[in-house]
Amino acid sequence: MNAVDLIVAKRDGGELSDEQINWFIEGVTSGAIPAEQAAALLMAIVWRGMTGRELATWTAAMIDSGQRLDLSSLARPTVDKHSTGGVGDKVSLVLCPLVAACGAAVPQLSGRGLGHTGGTLDKMEAISGWQAALSHDQFLGQLQDVGAVIAAATADLAPADRVLYALRDVTGTVASIPLIASSIMSKKIAEGTAGLVLDVKFGSGAFLPDPAMGEELARTMVGLGHAHGVDTVALLTDMDQPLGLAAGNALEVAESVETLAGGGPADLVDVTLALAQEMVAIAGLDADPAEVLASGRAMDVWRAMVAAQGGDPAAALPAAPVVEHWTAPADGVVNRIDALAVGVAAWRLGAGRARKEDNVSAVAGVLLRRAHGDRVAAGEVIAELHTDDPSLLPAAHEALSSALTIANTAPEPRRLIAARIPYH
Repeated sequence: MNAVDLIVAKRDGGELSDEQINWFIEGVTSGAIPAEQAAALLMAIVWRGMTGRELATWTAAMIDSGQRLDLSSLARPTVDKHSTGGVGDKVSLVLCPLVAACGAAVPQLSGRGLGHTGGTLDKMEAISGWQAALSHDQFLGQLQDVGAVIAAATADLAPADRVLYALRDVTGTVASIPLIASSIMSKKIAEGTAGLVLDVKFGSGAFLPDPAMGEELARTMVGLGHAHGVDTVALLTDMDQPLGLAAGNALEVAESVETLAGGGPADLVDVTLALAQEMVAIAGLDADPAEVLASGRAMDVWRAMVAAQGGDPAAALPAAPVVEHWTAPADGVVNRIDALAVGVAAWRLGAGRARKEDNVSAVAGVLLRRAHGDRVAAGEVIAELHTDDPSLLPAAHEALSSALTIANTAPEPRRLIAARIPYH
């Protein structure tokens, strides 16, 4: 075989054989196939798509490019959650200890933020001493003892995806349903969980703003999960406005802890409980996540989870030395705060990164003081802008310049969960 034949076949609308796909993924992982040829095939896939058989084989080959974790020794049922990402999406920080407190083992292998969407590992690293890297034995031991792990994926978990994602990021080939689905699901399936709940976002702050595209991605991923023996369901959730009030690493940790303590914004609580109910059902547990959250047992698991990874759950979170206000331009009712604008502002304040190798600030971000449906007066504080570099404030204000919609009448209630997508 040679890569040019595969590129030409897919360019012309042909269907790749299982042997061709397996050969390509093996060659990409080993470095035998040059980056320019791999990128050309990715672009052909963006334009021509994949059949169901091609996608199933492609995903299986990506899983087989590395190690598949074996969690069968655990006494607890295993179930995980994956979000396609958004602004203020700190759900994992609440959800993992909550579902563990319900009796499951939650093996959450997470990533870092890029652009306007935050990363779970970046948030957790705002906690003093917390470590993302765990050995396989540490990972299993913590799952058994605590029930929840949030950690970085090891290099031997779907290594083909690491190569392909880096190429897609710099060649304009990210926005492809088959490539997105195989990237996400190869890592989640290789993680070894028996069940998976997907939180697929739509709206301005989402990776795929169009709800129809989000639903297509969700259905594709649910199908891939079941094809590989993972009980999978998806919820399609709103990311047109930020989730909760905080967007930024330490700010989101603080809001998560507040939620675990029985407070927190209503939208964050509602989405978290909806996902928790799906996870508990998949795991076959007789538990009420709302009751468990109210009881404080999830907070106990949070503290144990943080401490097990070297963190101090009692330590004060870092605070920004510079805090500036963003104010309402007129009287009225907040009808919308654009999620993308808030995410870009937090990014520009230092909370996000433009490239994977960039550093992020633990203290930077946007803390909303008013939200959807709130009445405001001209000059009233809508949000606080947190940063450790005051020179970044003008760019953040620019990002927020058209983020706010104020009207004379109250908006329609937000529909946080648009659809539930089971396996058919």
